Amino acid sequence: MGKLIIEIPPISGKDCYYMQERYKPCFNYPLHKHDAFELNFVEHCAGARRIVGDNIEVLGDYDLAFIGCNLEHVWEQSDCKTGSIHEITIQMPNDLFDERWLNRRIMQPVKDMFEAAQVGIAFGMKAIMTVYDRLTSIVNSEPTFQTMQIMQGIIYDLATSGDYHCLASSHYSHTDVPVTSRRIQVIKDYIDSHYQEEVRMETLSGLVNMTPNALSRFFKQRTNRSISNYINDVRIGQATLLLVDSTMTVVEISYKCGFNSISNFNRTFKSVKGVTPTEFRESYKKNAYLM
Repeated sequence: MGKLIIEIPPISGKDCYYMQERYKPCFNYPLHKHDAFELNFVEHCAGARRIVGDNIEVLGDYDLAFIGCNLEHVWEQSDCKTGSIHEITIQMPNDLFDERWLNRRIMQPVKDMFEAAQVGIAFGMKAIMTVYDRLTSIVNSEPTFQTMQIMQGIIYDLATSGDYHCLASSHYSHTDVPVTSRRIQVIKDYIDSHYQEEVRMETLSGLVNMTPNALSRFFKQRTNRSISNYINDVRIGQATLLLVDSTMTVVEISYKCGFNSISNFNRTFKSVKGVTPTEFRESYKKNAYLM
Protein backbone atom coordinates (compact mmCIF):
# COMPACT_ATOMS: atom_id res chain seq x y z
CA MET A 1 0.00 0.00 0.00
CA GLY A 2 1.44 3.40 -0.98
CA LYS A 3 1.56 6.47 1.21
CA LEU A 4 -0.68 9.42 0.49
CA ILE A 5 0.62 12.89 -0.27
CA ILE A 6 0.89 15.27 2.67
CA GLU A 7 0.21 18.56 0.93
CA ILE A 8 1.48 21.88 2.26
CA PRO A 9 -1.22 24.51 1.59
CA PRO A 10 0.08 27.76 0.02
CA ILE A 11 -1.36 29.84 2.87
CA SER A 12 0.82 32.09 5.00
CA GLY A 13 0.00 33.04 8.57
CA LYS A 14 -1.34 36.34 7.28
CA ASP A 15 -3.70 34.93 4.61
CA CYS A 16 -7.45 34.47 5.03
CA TYR A 17 -7.77 32.05 2.12
CA TYR A 18 -6.14 30.73 -1.03
CA MET A 19 -8.18 30.23 -4.21
CA GLN A 20 -7.30 28.51 -7.47
CA GLU A 21 -9.28 27.83 -10.64
CA ARG A 22 -8.46 25.02 -13.07
CA TYR A 23 -9.78 23.85 -16.44
CA LYS A 24 -8.55 20.34 -17.13
CA PRO A 25 -9.37 17.28 -19.26
CA CYS A 26 -9.26 14.77 -16.40
CA PHE A 27 -8.72 14.17 -12.69
CA ASN A 28 -5.15 13.05 -12.05
CA TYR A 29 -4.13 14.38 -8.60
CA PRO A 30 -3.54 11.52 -6.13
CA LEU A 31 -4.97 10.85 -2.69
CA HIS A 32 -3.84 13.60 -0.32
CA LYS A 33 -4.53 15.54 2.87
CA HIS A 34 -3.45 18.88 4.33
CA ASP A 35 -3.72 21.04 7.43
CA ALA A 36 -6.35 23.39 6.01
CA PHE A 37 -10.08 23.45 5.39
CA GLU A 38 -10.93 23.05 1.71
CA LEU A 39 -14.03 24.08 -0.21
CA ASN A 40 -13.85 22.35 -3.59
CA PHE A 41 -16.28 23.04 -6.45
CA VAL A 42 -16.32 20.97 -9.64
CA GLU A 43 -18.56 21.09 -12.69
CA HIS A 44 -18.74 18.91 -15.81
CA CYS A 45 -17.75 15.96 -13.63
CA ALA A 46 -20.55 13.43 -14.26
CA GLY A 47 -19.29 9.89 -13.67
CA ALA A 48 -16.26 10.91 -11.59
CA ARG A 49 -15.85 9.61 -8.05
CA ARG A 50 -15.12 11.57 -4.91
CA ILE A 51 -13.30 9.72 -2.11
CA VAL A 52 -13.26 11.36 1.33
CA GLY A 53 -12.01 9.24 4.20
CA ASP A 54 -13.97 6.00 3.93
CA ASN A 55 -16.72 7.51 1.77
CA ILE A 56 -16.97 6.99 -2.00
CA GLU A 57 -19.64 8.72 -4.10
CA VAL A 58 -20.25 8.88 -7.85
CA LEU A 59 -20.81 12.47 -8.97
CA GLY A 60 -23.29 14.21 -11.20
CA ASP A 61 -22.54 17.30 -13.29
CA TYR A 62 -21.82 19.47 -10.23
CA ASP A 63 -20.07 18.82 -6.93
CA LEU A 64 -19.30 21.03 -3.94
CA ALA A 65 -17.58 19.53 -0.91
CA PHE A 66 -16.13 20.98 2.28
CA ILE A 67 -13.19 18.96 3.64
CA GLY A 68 -11.79 19.29 7.16
CA CYS A 69 -8.13 19.39 8.15
CA ASN A 70 -6.01 16.26 7.68
CA LEU A 71 -8.80 14.22 6.09
CA GLU A 72 -7.73 12.09 3.10
CA HIS A 73 -9.55 12.98 -0.12
CA VAL A 74 -9.32 12.71 -3.89
CA TRP A 75 -11.46 13.20 -6.99
CA GLU A 76 -10.80 10.37 -9.44
CA GLN A 77 -11.66 10.05 -13.13
CA SER A 78 -13.63 6.78 -12.97
CA ASP A 79 -16.37 7.02 -15.66
CA CYS A 80 -16.15 10.78 -16.29
CA LYS A 81 -16.05 11.34 -20.08
CA THR A 82 -16.58 15.11 -20.40
CA GLY A 83 -12.95 16.16 -20.99
CA SER A 84 -13.73 19.73 -19.86
CA ILE A 85 -13.65 19.75 -16.07
CA HIS A 86 -13.92 23.10 -14.28
CA GLU A 87 -12.62 23.17 -10.70
CA ILE A 88 -12.39 25.90 -8.07
CA THR A 89 -10.46 25.12 -4.89
CA ILE A 90 -10.51 27.37 -1.83
CA GLN A 91 -8.28 26.55 1.12
CA MET A 92 -8.66 28.25 4.49
CA PRO A 93 -6.43 28.07 7.60
CA ASN A 94 -7.80 26.04 10.47
CA ASP A 95 -7.93 29.14 12.68
CA LEU A 96 -9.74 31.40 10.20
CA PHE A 97 -12.59 31.95 12.66
CA ASP A 98 -11.68 32.61 16.27
CA GLU A 99 -13.40 30.24 18.73
CA ARG A 100 -14.90 33.19 20.63
CA TRP A 101 -16.43 34.45 17.38
CA LEU A 102 -17.80 31.02 16.48
CA ASN A 103 -19.45 30.78 19.90
CA ARG A 104 -21.64 33.81 19.15
CA ARG A 105 -25.28 32.82 18.70
CA ILE A 106 -25.50 34.07 15.12
CA MET A 107 -22.49 31.96 14.15
CA GLN A 108 -23.85 28.64 15.42
CA PRO A 109 -24.67 27.31 11.88
CA VAL A 110 -21.10 28.09 10.77
CA LYS A 111 -19.64 26.41 13.84
CA ASP A 112 -21.81 23.34 13.20
CA MET A 113 -20.70 23.20 9.54
CA PHE A 114 -17.00 23.46 10.41
CA GLU A 115 -17.39 20.68 12.97
CA ALA A 116 -19.22 18.51 10.41
CA ALA A 117 -16.46 19.22 7.87
CA GLN A 118 -14.06 17.20 10.02
CA VAL A 119 -15.64 14.13 8.39
CA GLY A 120 -16.24 15.96 5.09
CA ILE A 121 -19.59 17.26 3.83
CA ALA A 122 -21.13 17.48 0.36
CA PHE A 123 -23.76 20.04 -0.66
CA GLY A 124 -26.90 19.52 -2.72
CA MET A 125 -27.79 21.40 -5.90
CA LYS A 126 -29.92 23.96 -4.06
CA ALA A 127 -26.94 25.06 -1.95
CA ILE A 128 -24.56 24.94 -4.92
CA MET A 129 -26.77 27.23 -7.02
CA THR A 130 -27.07 29.65 -4.09
CA VAL A 131 -23.33 30.37 -4.15
CA TYR A 132 -22.39 29.53 -7.77
CA ASP A 133 -22.35 33.10 -9.13
CA ARG A 134 -20.31 34.45 -6.23
CA LEU A 135 -17.78 31.61 -6.38
CA THR A 136 -17.15 32.09 -10.08
CA SER A 137 -17.08 35.89 -9.83
CA ILE A 138 -14.32 36.19 -7.20
CA VAL A 139 -12.10 33.31 -8.28
CA ASN A 140 -9.66 35.51 -10.20
CA SER A 141 -9.88 38.52 -7.89
CA GLU A 142 -7.08 39.63 -5.61
CA PRO A 143 -7.91 38.95 -1.93
CA THR A 144 -9.33 42.17 -0.50
CA PHE A 145 -11.63 43.15 2.34
CA GLN A 146 -14.54 43.09 -0.12
CA THR A 147 -13.77 39.60 -1.46
CA MET A 148 -13.36 38.34 2.10
CA GLN A 149 -16.84 39.66 2.85
CA ILE A 150 -18.13 37.72 -0.16
CA MET A 151 -16.31 34.62 1.07
CA GLN A 152 -17.89 34.98 4.50
CA GLY A 153 -21.29 35.33 2.86
CA ILE A 154 -20.71 32.14 0.87
CA ILE A 155 -19.70 30.24 4.00
CA TYR A 156 -22.68 31.54 5.98
CA ASP A 157 -25.20 30.78 3.22
CA LEU A 158 -23.85 27.24 2.83
CA ALA A 159 -24.00 26.73 6.59
CA THR A 160 -27.60 27.94 6.85
CA SER A 161 -28.80 26.11 3.72
CA GLY A 162 -29.24 22.83 5.59
CA ASP A 163 -28.55 21.23 2.21
CA TYR A 164 -25.55 19.03 2.97
CA HIS A 165 -24.69 15.57 4.24
CA CYS A 166 -21.68 14.08 6.02
CA LEU A 167 -19.23 11.85 4.16
CA ALA A 168 -16.64 9.86 6.15
CA SER A 169 -17.56 8.00 9.29
CA SER A 170 -16.42 9.54 12.57
CA HIS A 171 -14.55 6.31 13.35
CA TYR A 172 -12.44 6.69 10.22
CA SER A 173 -11.57 10.35 10.76
CA HIS A 174 -11.09 9.99 14.53
CA THR A 175 -13.65 12.73 15.03
CA ASP A 176 -16.34 12.36 17.66
CA VAL A 177 -19.78 13.88 17.28
CA PRO A 178 -20.63 15.66 20.55
CA VAL A 179 -22.88 13.63 22.84
CA THR A 180 -25.26 15.35 25.26
CA SER A 181 -26.59 12.25 27.03
CA ARG A 182 -24.58 10.33 29.63
CA ARG A 183 -26.49 7.13 28.82
CA ILE A 184 -25.76 7.45 25.11
CA GLN A 185 -22.07 7.99 25.88
CA VAL A 186 -21.98 4.88 28.07
CA ILE A 187 -23.50 2.79 25.27
CA LYS A 188 -21.14 4.22 22.65
CA ASP A 189 -18.09 3.70 24.84
CA TYR A 190 -19.02 0.05 25.40
CA ILE A 191 -19.63 -0.59 21.68
CA ASP A 192 -16.38 1.17 20.73
CA SER A 193 -14.49 -1.17 23.09
CA HIS A 194 -16.35 -4.41 22.26
CA TYR A 195 -17.22 -4.15 18.54
CA GLN A 196 -15.03 -7.19 17.82
CA GLU A 197 -17.35 -9.32 19.94
CA GLU A 198 -21.06 -10.12 19.84
CA VAL A 199 -22.82 -7.08 21.32
CA ARG A 200 -26.09 -8.06 22.98
CA MET A 201 -28.96 -5.68 23.72
CA GLU A 202 -29.39 -7.25 27.15
CA THR A 203 -25.82 -6.27 28.03
CA LEU A 204 -26.25 -2.72 26.77
CA SER A 205 -29.57 -2.14 28.50
CA GLY A 206 -28.10 -3.42 31.77
CA LEU A 207 -25.36 -0.80 31.60
CA VAL A 208 -27.91 2.04 31.78
CA ASN A 209 -30.71 0.35 33.77
CA MET A 210 -33.22 0.35 30.92
CA THR A 211 -35.18 -2.38 29.20
CA PRO A 212 -33.92 -3.37 25.72
CA ASN A 213 -37.00 -1.86 24.06
CA ALA A 214 -36.73 1.39 26.01
CA LEU A 215 -33.03 1.68 25.23
CA SER A 216 -33.65 1.01 21.55
CA ARG A 217 -36.21 3.83 21.36
CA PHE A 218 -34.07 6.19 23.47
CA PHE A 219 -30.96 5.65 21.34
CA LYS A 220 -32.88 6.18 18.09
CA GLN A 221 -34.48 9.40 19.39
CA ARG A 222 -31.15 10.85 20.54
CA THR A 223 -28.91 9.77 17.63
CA ASN A 224 -31.36 9.35 14.74
CA ARG A 225 -30.08 5.82 14.09
CA SER A 226 -30.54 2.39 15.57
CA ILE A 227 -28.05 0.67 17.86
CA SER A 228 -27.46 -2.02 15.23
CA ASN A 229 -26.65 0.67 12.67
CA TYR A 230 -24.21 2.29 15.09
CA ILE A 231 -22.49 -1.06 15.70
CA ASN A 232 -22.17 -1.60 11.95
CA ASP A 233 -20.79 1.94 11.52
CA VAL A 234 -18.11 1.26 14.12
CA ARG A 235 -17.18 -2.07 12.54
CA ILE A 236 -17.15 -0.69 8.99
CA GLY A 237 -15.12 2.34 10.11
CA GLN A 238 -12.49 0.09 11.67
CA ALA A 239 -12.53 -2.18 8.63
CA THR A 240 -11.82 0.72 6.27
CA LEU A 241 -8.80 1.69 8.37
CA LEU A 242 -7.43 -1.84 8.03
CA LEU A 243 -8.21 -1.97 4.30
CA VAL A 244 -6.20 1.22 3.79
CA ASP A 245 -3.39 0.83 6.33
CA SER A 246 -2.73 -2.92 6.57
CA THR A 247 -1.90 -5.91 4.41
CA MET A 248 -4.45 -8.14 6.15
CA THR A 249 -6.73 -10.08 3.84
CA VAL A 250 -10.39 -9.15 3.53
CA VAL A 251 -11.32 -12.35 5.37
CA GLU A 252 -8.97 -11.52 8.25
CA ILE A 253 -10.36 -8.00 8.47
CA SER A 254 -13.91 -9.33 8.44
CA TYR A 255 -13.44 -11.44 11.56
CA LYS A 256 -11.20 -8.92 13.31
CA CYS A 257 -13.98 -6.33 13.05
CA GLY A 258 -16.70 -8.51 14.53
CA PHE A 259 -18.44 -9.96 11.49
CA ASN A 260 -19.42 -13.59 11.81
CA SER A 261 -19.00 -14.39 8.11
CA ILE A 262 -17.29 -12.96 5.05
CA SER A 263 -20.59 -12.82 3.17
CA ASN A 264 -22.15 -10.73 5.95
CA PHE A 265 -19.12 -8.42 5.90
CA ASN A 266 -19.24 -7.96 2.12
CA ARG A 267 -22.98 -7.36 2.15
CA THR A 268 -22.87 -4.86 5.04
CA PHE A 269 -19.82 -3.02 3.68
CA LYS A 270 -21.40 -2.58 0.25
CA SER A 271 -24.72 -1.41 1.73
CA VAL A 272 -22.84 1.32 3.67
CA LYS A 273 -20.11 2.28 1.18
CA GLY A 274 -21.63 1.35 -2.16
CA VAL A 275 -18.65 -0.84 -3.08
CA THR A 276 -17.23 -4.13 -1.83
CA PRO A 277 -14.24 -4.17 0.55
CA THR A 278 -11.99 -5.33 -2.29
CA GLU A 279 -13.19 -2.53 -4.59
CA PHE A 280 -12.67 0.00 -1.82
CA ARG A 281 -9.10 -1.16 -1.22
CA GLU A 282 -8.31 -1.10 -4.95
CA SER A 283 -9.59 2.50 -5.22
CA TYR A 284 -7.16 3.57 -2.53
CA LYS A 285 -4.27 1.61 -4.07
CA LYS A 286 -4.89 3.27 -7.40
CA ASN A 287 -4.95 6.77 -5.93
CA ALA A 288 -2.25 6.45 -3.29
CA TYR A 289 1.08 8.11 -4.00
CA LEU A 290 4.02 5.71 -3.80
CA MET A 291 6.79 7.38 -1.84
